Amino acid sequence: MNSAFSNDVVVIGGGGHVGLPLAIALADRGSKVVVYDISASAVDIINSGRMPFSEPGAEPVLRRALDAGMLTASTDPSVVATAANVIVVIGTPVDEHLNPDPTAIPEALASCSRYFRDGQLLILRSTVYPGVTALVEKMVADLGVQADVAFCPERIAEHKAMEELYTLPQIVSSRSEDGRRRAAALFGTLTDEIVHLEPEEAELAKLFTNTWRYIKFAAANQFYMMANDRGLDFEKIRKGLTHNYPRAKDLPGPGFAAGPCLFKDTMQLAAFSDNTFNLGHSAMLVNEGLPLYLVSRLEKSYDLADMTVGILGMSFKAGSDDIRSSLSYKLRRVLKFKAKAVIGTDPHVSEEIDDTLLPLDAVLQKADLLIIATPHEEYRNLETSLPVADVWNLLGDGVRV
Repeated sequence: MNSAFSNDVVVIGGGGHVGLPLAIALADRGSKVVVYDISASAVDIINSGRMPFSEPGAEPVLRRALDAGMLTASTDPSVVATAANVIVVIGTPVDEHLNPDPTAIPEALASCSRYFRDGQLLILRSTVYPGVTALVEKMVADLGVQADVAFCPERIAEHKAMEELYTLPQIVSSRSEDGRRRAAALFGTLTDEIVHLEPEEAELAKLFTNTWRYIKFAAANQFYMMANDRGLDFEKIRKGLTHNYPRAKDLPGPGFAAGPCLFKDTMQLAAFSDNTFNLGHSAMLVNEGLPLYLVSRLEKSYDLADMTVGILGMSFKAGSDDIRSSLSYKLRRVLKFKAKAVIGTDPHVSEEIDDTLLPLDAVLQKADLLIIATPHEEYRNLETSLPVADVWNLLGDGVRV
């Protein structure tokens, strides 16, 4: 530990899905860590040794770090002054016009900037709009603080954090040699492989990664619609064309492509390219249009106006309690215009998150038609005589609707 500081790391925004697993992992590998978050409830939960959200394998490591005195959580911004490394987990949002706000991170940091100190390393961790690292560098310089700035993007998938933080290569970028060295040393406590890029290269690398996944999902969803409109089973086609054929093995199945990153980051790239990113816009139209497509197809076979539709799964991905940007809610909005009634259920989403949800048994009793919106394992052995729209092929009966 740097003798000028009482902590090794403070994670700003450390109570969330990206910041908290990182804080826990760093503490478990020997860094003394403070989680700083404005959510008092999240901080209380963390200090009690519980996770405020679902992340497999994280809670035992959290309790171990707390018991060892290597991790604490606080709502006091002054803790920022206590750490040699300040890791910032604040994403760049997009507005109602799908334009990113590159000033969001500098403005959010302004509230605790008076606690920045000479000798600190400021590490941006969340996905940022290209050029935000440079804006933060300017902000720090304008404050008169002698601190290096690095951009080291997170690369984990939700629910795999406690595995991937230790196994995935970490991209490290900084304008200064000292910043690169210090960031590499910190993340080197987690993973053996460090990839060095320039800040602007790293910013685009992160956006390209998420956008590439989003485009692949859009291709699969478009293929599904083509096959489905001809009465053919896309999943059977996909299995046939990928069988022992390496050049097609990464073709995903169809389904809702959602969550807090993929759509947002694709739109950030679109803005960065002066809205000439036609492929990205097309992917957005396909993926965001899938709920409406499913409802339109169901209307051809069922009199929705006289039916209660049950939506199975409201989180954005299987096994998760995270509903951020979930297309299940878009599906529900569309169905409210078409169906007599719409009800939903999810085994992982708590009443505190969504108090409109019902137990699965109640949905099975009240619904006339079911849609599997999130492919939770709990639905794989579903026993019901009701018709089921299963775009994920979770039940193994094909994905035709």
